[in-house]
Amino acid sequence: MFLNVEIKARCEDPTHVRTYLIEHNARYVGKDFQRDTYFITPKGRLKLREGLIENALIYYERKNQEGPKESSVILYHPSDIIKLKSILENTMDVRVQVFKNREIYFLANVKFHIDIVENLGNFIEIEAIDDSGTNDKKKLQEQCEFYLDKFAIRKKDLISESYSDMLLT
Repeated sequence: MFLNVEIKARCEDPTHVRTYLIEHNARYVGKDFQRDTYFITPKGRLKLREGLIENALIYYERKNQEGPKESSVILYHPSDIIKLKSILENTMDVRVQVFKNREIYFLANVKFHIDIVENLGNFIEIEAIDDSGTNDKKKLQEQCEFYLDKFAIRKKDLISESYSDMLLT
């Protein structure tokens, strides 16, 4: 399990975000088309991510709140995503599926997603990640807030829910 602090916001100008990341030598991972299948669980969220770049089973617990949100995350990279999906779909009920086109960038320990989510629109996600135990929650929150300012994200654009919750409302 690792600590993650993230911000999700509507993004009216993805070009501004992309330009900033490129100008600051962010490591570009690539463009990914992703399908996230969320399963009904008694607590937290469990999703299977299927993509061209990222494939993982992700369990996380996070409160819905605007601005920086702390998450406890368990990430599993299966060797056979198709078999895992079959097991999950045959043993659990699907809550919702989220389809998105995602650009992925990194600056040090901070991961950026520029997303176009089917039926929802354009978003930016900023994830300050501590998978080594060297950064505390305060430092991760400061990193997220720094980029909020750099990307000129307004308070009204902050999203408290996950894409899955937004699709269900």
